[in-house]
Amino acid sequence: MSFEQVVRIPIERVGAVIGKEGATKRFLESEMGVTLSVDSREGLVTVKADSALKTDPFSATRVIEAIGRGFSPQRARRLLDEGTALEVIDLRDYAGRSTNSLERIRGRVIGLRGKSRRVIEELTSCNLSVYGRTVAIIGEAGEVQLASQAVRSLATGSQHKTVYNSLQKARTKRKMEKMFLWEGTSPETLEEKLDKLGR
Repeated sequence: MSFEQVVRIPIERVGAVIGKEGATKRFLESEMGVTLSVDSREGLVTVKADSALKTDPFSATRVIEAIGRGFSPQRARRLLDEGTALEVIDLRDYAGRSTNSLERIRGRVIGLRGKSRRVIEELTSCNLSVYGRTVAIIGEAGEVQLASQAVRSLATGSQHKTVYNSLQKARTKRKMEKMFLWEGTSPETLEEKLDKLGR
């Protein structure tokens, strides 16, 4: 084996990597072309691969990290697709050591009956996982950046409506850019058209 890396995950997430009777572990090994060794007492997952690996072994470690951050194996598997990114935001950067502040920020990101998380996911086509002290985001790199900005804005106290409006504007701009580029519009003309639309 020419690649070996250890990923530490919360002990309570080890079961999500292994699955019932080892089914998830076998699925992941087959999908990623790697061998996984799981230390359930320490929460350590060793990812091993040979040089003839069909996928990037670092993608495999990111899949394990994502499962550790609360994603289902199926959602974490998105990280095997080219151009897909994972970002993990530590909410303690905004809450400090206060448990009450951490819970309040988690509540703001999730929203009433999950509305806030759902809106961010819908407007960015990303998947969000609010787990423990972190928010993890999986999606296309540019979309992850937008979702990350939204989460950080909510964590610093921005109003939900303001964050949603900002995401909606960004979504509209991306749609217009794709439409104009599809029509063969030059970059200079594209900038002018977007200015007229009040971007």
